[in-house]
Amino acid sequence: MATFISVQSKKTSEVDLAKPLCKFIQQTYPAGEAQNDHCRAAEELNKLRKSAVGRPLDKHESSLETLMRYYDQLCSIEPKFPFSENQICVTFTWKDAFDKGSLFGGSVKLALASLGYEKTCVLFNCGALASQIASEQNLDNDEGLKTAAKHYQFASGAFQHIKETVLSALNREPTVDISPDTVGTLSLIMLAQAQEVFFLKATRDKMKDAIIAKLANQAADYYGDAFKQCQYKDTLPKEVFPVLAAKHCIMQANAEYHQSILAKQQKKFGEEIGRLQHASDLIKTVASRYDEYVNVKDLSDKINRALTAAKKDNDFIYHDRVPDLKDLDPIGKASLVKSTSVVVPISQKFTDLFEKMVPLAVQQSLSLYNQRKADLVNRSIAQMREATNLANGVLASLNLPAAIEDVSGDSVPQSILQKSKSVIEQGGIQTIDQLIKDLPELLQRNREILDESLRLLSEEEATDNDLRAKFKERWQRTPSSELYKPLRAEGANVSNILDKAIQADGHVKERYQTHRDTISLLCKPEPELNAAIPSANPAKTLQGSEVVSVLRSLLASLDEVKKEREQLENDLKSVNFDMTSKFLTALAQDGAINEEAISVTELDRIYGSLTHKVQETLKKQDELLKNIQNAHQEFSKMKQSNNESNLREEVLKNLAVANDNFVELVANLKEGTKFYNELTEILLKFQNKCSDIVFARKTERDELLKDLQQSIAREPSAPSIPSQPAYQTAAAGGSKPAASTTPTPAPRTMVSSKPQPPARPPPPVISTASAPVSTATGATASPAPLPGSSAASTAPSQAQGPPYPTYPGYPGYCQMPMPMGYNPYTYGQYNLPYAPQMYQNPGQAPYPGPQQPGYPYPQQPYYPQQ
Repeated sequence: MATFISVQSKKTSEVDLAKPLCKFIQQTYPAGEAQNDHCRAAEELNKLRKSAVGRPLDKHESSLETLMRYYDQLCSIEPKFPFSENQICVTFTWKDAFDKGSLFGGSVKLALASLGYEKTCVLFNCGALASQIASEQNLDNDEGLKTAAKHYQFASGAFQHIKETVLSALNREPTVDISPDTVGTLSLIMLAQAQEVFFLKATRDKMKDAIIAKLANQAADYYGDAFKQCQYKDTLPKEVFPVLAAKHCIMQANAEYHQSILAKQQKKFGEEIGRLQHASDLIKTVASRYDEYVNVKDLSDKINRALTAAKKDNDFIYHDRVPDLKDLDPIGKASLVKSTSVVVPISQKFTDLFEKMVPLAVQQSLSLYNQRKADLVNRSIAQMREATNLANGVLASLNLPAAIEDVSGDSVPQSILQKSKSVIEQGGIQTIDQLIKDLPELLQRNREILDESLRLLSEEEATDNDLRAKFKERWQRTPSSELYKPLRAEGANVSNILDKAIQADGHVKERYQTHRDTISLLCKPEPELNAAIPSANPAKTLQGSEVVSVLRSLLASLDEVKKEREQLENDLKSVNFDMTSKFLTALAQDGAINEEAISVTELDRIYGSLTHKVQETLKKQDELLKNIQNAHQEFSKMKQSNNESNLREEVLKNLAVANDNFVELVANLKEGTKFYNELTEILLKFQNKCSDIVFARKTERDELLKDLQQSIAREPSAPSIPSQPAYQTAAAGGSKPAASTTPTPAPRTMVSSKPQPPARPPPPVISTASAPVSTATGATASPAPLPGSSAASTAPSQAQGPPYPTYPGYPGYCQMPMPMGYNPYTYGQYNLPYAPQMYQNPGQAPYPGPQQPGYPYPQQPYYPQQ
């Protein structure tokens, strides 16, 4: 009776988790100790997978603990790594646990780039291994009973969890073993077995018969429900169905037996006999139908002894009426089992390998926060730089401060000398020429990386389209055109950025050509620079005037504003605040992160005072420039005007503008070089993503092609029936063949629903010339058609092959005289001493069985032996 059902574990193919995870970590996290720790954790995870699912596991608690730790780790990394077909693409391949495979095709398997699929299969193995451990327990002691009940309930919960989550985890049709129907049935079977263990425990502890009867009746109910669920399905192994049916009857018989004891205690002797009779009938059914799977001899003897004693007592003493089975009160039910809910962590020894890594939702929020922060900082810095350029442009147009420094009229103003010295120190015009020369090379490098990345996608997509057109609906995987949409959008975005960068480069070069001569003039030594500036009459009388003093004061104030802006720009760039704790707190409290609200609040708190100072400098500059322009008008009126002084002032203005353009051009070109170098790093990451996903798709494609070839090999060939030869129809004259009076044997049962190879063609009729056979009357068998049939028999149901060889030793067709009454077709090809029984499933085409005497076989052509 102690027969328990255990579930076979699924088998998987080897997968390298370390490489793709380390690549993602290196692309996402800055180099340092944290990155190294995460990479080491990825290596440990890969080792854990090999230990958990990469080898056969012993039926021991430690093996189950390893498997559960791996499941917990998968649940832990799910929110931290973006496992998908177009990000971290890792293909997990698992075989169907219940499919035994075929000679040519192998077993059914499914490969998916889905972490949810891996989790489902690992949890299935947790339930399967728990059922195996439970079935190995010694149920003769309390410890074994306790362990078995715990593991059966855990297995039931694991299978129930898969039933509820598998479709959403896979987003496609799963293999049969993890389909909702199958795992739902397995969950109920495990629950029934856990209930049976509690029944055994109650029996062992000699609890009240009323309680034991209820426990047994509940177990019978669970077994009955499980049998009904899988009665018309062939998803589970064939030995499961008779065991479930037998267990249902056995537990019902136990319930009736213990309820009969209760009836005897209540002086209901007729009910006692009725229940024992029902229990005896149930056990007889089990013994007659399912004795191959369960042993009920002890239980049968116990029930029969009780039944015999009860009948004897009732016949001689009580004479109580035995009620009909339908009149007996139903036995109550008591369930002591419950499916163990899957609550992560399911392992008591679990420690997260990636404990220090933040969840993906926090990573995404940090990325959006950093983008908002960069936008705010860049916007403030851009405002200050534009204001500074505006101020420089206004001063250059007014020839300030050179106008108030030009005392002698024939020497270079001090401000111009300082600008010239600054330009020469920065490399002068050679610096700009070198920076402009480097730009096309940087651009070309980025273009080549982008084009190569897109080429990889296009080639794999073309291959996928060709195979999809070839195999049509058999090619069941996500189209590459759909999968690559995000990557192509990213590539198009980079391409647009490059186009805009080319336009910006063109503007910079055009501007450089416009101011090149003046910048060259600034790079010359002071004597040459002084010679290039026209001389004019001195304006010494203006040096002591009040308006010049006002201009000097205003220019000094403007310089202070510029220096303040430089400090503000450094402060804006240097502010750093880690938002990880904020986002983790929000995720823990609310289960989600409102990134926008949190980021806006924190940015206003951190940068509010700095942005306020930026706006104050802008307002202060506007007032200063207005006052400078008014003072310059007064200065211009007082200054003596002539052609020489105007020409000199124009050259000084141009030199001041040239200095400003040099500074701006160098800054723009350096930013352009930095942009191209940073874009190269981004494009290299993009290229790695493209090559990784293309490699994963190629691996998946090869696996799918292999599976398709195996499934095609498993399909039965369907040869066309050849037309009847002329010699078979000549004697019939077109008449219909007479039906055989001998009944056709029943075809054998087809247990598996898999396609079977075509039946072997019937053997040829051996002619008397080549193999004389003795008949019952002693006459030689004639090859002529039997009476009542014609030579034009119906064509065989299968295509006929060439005649079988008749050389000595060929099994089943010996060329020697047979005994009296021997029929060569009653033994078949296996030379069995009796005709094999054959059965046929409803709706199945007849399986050609062994032919009886008189079956109208078409005559085979005569081939005389040489």
